[in-house]
Amino acid sequence: MNASPALAAEMQAAASEIYLFDAGTLAVVDANQAARLNLGMDCEALQARDMYALAPELDPVRLNSLLGSLGEEVGAQVGLRTRLRRLDGSDYPVKFCFFRIVRDGRALLLAVADDLTLEQAAAQALAQSQARFDAVVRNTPGLVYQFMLYPDGRMEFPWLSDGCSALLGLSVLELQHDASLFERLILPEDRQGYLDCMRASRDALSGWNWDGRIWIDAWRDIKWINLRATPHLVDGGAVQWDGVMSNITASKQEQEEVVRSRARLAELTEHIEQVKEQERTRIAREIHDDLGGNLTAIKMALSMMAARLPEDRPQLLEKANYLDDLVDRTIEAVHRISLDLRPTMLDLGIVAALEWQAREFEKQVGIACVFRGPGEDIVLDDDHTAALFRIFQEALTNIAKHAGATRVTVSLRREGEHLLLAICDNGRGIQAADRLKPQSFGLRGMSERAKALGGTLALSAAPGGGTMVTIKIRLASAGAEEE
Repeated sequence: MNASPALAAEMQAAASEIYLFDAGTLAVVDANQAARLNLGMDCEALQARDMYALAPELDPVRLNSLLGSLGEEVGAQVGLRTRLRRLDGSDYPVKFCFFRIVRDGRALLLAVADDLTLEQAAAQALAQSQARFDAVVRNTPGLVYQFMLYPDGRMEFPWLSDGCSALLGLSVLELQHDASLFERLILPEDRQGYLDCMRASRDALSGWNWDGRIWIDAWRDIKWINLRATPHLVDGGAVQWDGVMSNITASKQEQEEVVRSRARLAELTEHIEQVKEQERTRIAREIHDDLGGNLTAIKMALSMMAARLPEDRPQLLEKANYLDDLVDRTIEAVHRISLDLRPTMLDLGIVAALEWQAREFEKQVGIACVFRGPGEDIVLDDDHTAALFRIFQEALTNIAKHAGATRVTVSLRREGEHLLLAICDNGRGIQAADRLKPQSFGLRGMSERAKALGGTLALSAAPGGGTMVTIKIRLASAGAEEE
């Protein structure tokens, strides 16, 4: 090999594979270190091979035609892609560039080979990634898109998935040609919200999440869509969003139906409570008037009969006294039942009714109950008075059953156009899980009554331990002024 032409020292040290081939026989004349290392061959093994031995996949006709087209002028070159076989039988892809040279009067071909293994691996990985992306996009309900907003206000959709037509009734080409078509689909009453949400996302570079309605003229139909996108800055100060639009019409309709159902249920609950309260009032009055009147008459008759009994009949007198005591106890029971059904204190206003109930609770249960209210009554209609009173009763019942408290503080006050009732105990407190128990109808009933009044009920930890129940309702006078 010493007498044969050889590569220059710079080529010997090059990172690319460089070969010298005989122009006539295509036998290997010399190869640099990179070629020898990649092929796993020494100089002697290489000199024993020609181009076709190194690259068995080469077509001789095609190669001869290619080399025949290589001109003699300086710098002329031709290229091809093939695979080189190593000594161990494995192969790898390369790209050859051929040049004609003359060395020591001998016609040679200088070939520079670039290993394409990494390039092909990258291309394969890219193809796999693209295939996965395409599969995800195809199976994503809705529209996957890129949206650009430039500093001058110009907008465009650089990329849109095939779901464009199905969702928006516009083709990809139409929307890419005129991005404002999308904005014009949005109903006028929702359009400002869309623009405000887009500007907020642009200014803060935060996620863009918007729900709104669009009108599809071709289908004469309104759709609810959800838009979710992530922004990032691009060259020139523009902002690009990558996101997904989806059809949420069915979900919105279900939500609206749930809201309507809840409203109907709340109306029904309020009606049932009003009917119950009216029925309680009616029964209480009948018990008080009819039973109370009859029992009073019986007591008077017994008293008259007892006064006429002979003194020598003590057994009859004892029976009469027993019946008189029984009538007294029955009258007390009738009075108590009437009060339970509808306390007569409700007729005196909410302040008097709550103060009376606080005293009764303290007397019956033995837990100190302090009531603080305004000096004058607060005007409420009968339904509101009864509902607020029942909430108060239920709160005291819960305290007696579950709180383990020794003191209850009740506060009733006006706050502007609202009435605020706060019931605070020093018991063990209520846990978040207690509110979700399947049988916690007391808390639910209180909450539903508060909603029926157009108010809210809140549970919180009381200062120093225990639980505070806060009911806030809007006064009817304030609502009437607004109307």
